[in-house]
Amino acid sequence: MGKTREIKKRIKAVANIRRITKTMQMIATSKFARAQQAATASKPYTQTLFDLVSELAAGLGEVTHPLLDGGQAKASSKDLTLVLTSDRGLCGPYNGSVLRTAMQMFRSTPAAKGGLVEVAGKKGAGFFKFAGINVTKNHALGDKPKYEAVQAIAEELITRFRAGEIGVVRVVYMKYISAGKQTPTVMQLLPFQPPKKEGKTSGGSVFEFSPDAATLLGELLPAAVKALLFQAVNDAVVSEHVARMVAMKSATDNAGKMGKRLTRSYNRARQAQITTELTEIISGAAALN
Repeated sequence: MGKTREIKKRIKAVANIRRITKTMQMIATSKFARAQQAATASKPYTQTLFDLVSELAAGLGEVTHPLLDGGQAKASSKDLTLVLTSDRGLCGPYNGSVLRTAMQMFRSTPAAKGGLVEVAGKKGAGFFKFAGINVTKNHALGDKPKYEAVQAIAEELITRFRAGEIGVVRVVYMKYISAGKQTPTVMQLLPFQPPKKEGKTSGGSVFEFSPDAATLLGELLPAAVKALLFQAVNDAVVSEHVARMVAMKSATDNAGKMGKRLTRSYNRARQAQITTELTEIISGAAALN
């Protein structure tokens, strides 16, 4: 009797867990749809702005800009690494992948390891505290990041970079490629690095700037940095929701399978108990006769 009672309690507990994970899966699916729309909607603007600034930077000639050549870098300038993680868990390997990528980058880049570390998300802050790495600032962005909040972070980074307080800014985040693929990525935000074009000859494109190139870059480069950081934050958020959706679906499926196994075990135990009781009754009746 005790065994069947115990199995019945476990069946009830597994059913409760399955209801919770199923609800969390539905919530994550809803949030994923909204976050995916925001991330994909901002990508064309970010990519177009990045391409435009890259073309301008490639055709500058003698014109320079602080966000391209390192600003007023000093000997005391430190690298800054911004790591984007989640505030909540139950999202599978999402945080682990981002944090492993950050630690690998620290091991391979001594300047980053000895520099400043800023974090967005409680999970990253907890990890670095456990690892003994000092976090200078923890940004609270949530799972519905506003452009104004990201813009404020980007403006602060640009100001500190121009002043020479920091020499390089890197962002470690989960890049969203598709619903089935997300990749932990290290992106250099500052100084801005336009892609190098191989095989370009001196007879390439000729640009006319109106207004002049320096004025255009003064407007476009900060906008490009803000757009890239906002896109990274959006990618991180949608990747988190995908990871949680997949993790909760897997947990729901596993709970369903376990519930079926426990039900079979309960039925077998109950059948064995009934058989034992019948045997005892028949044996008692035979003894009386």
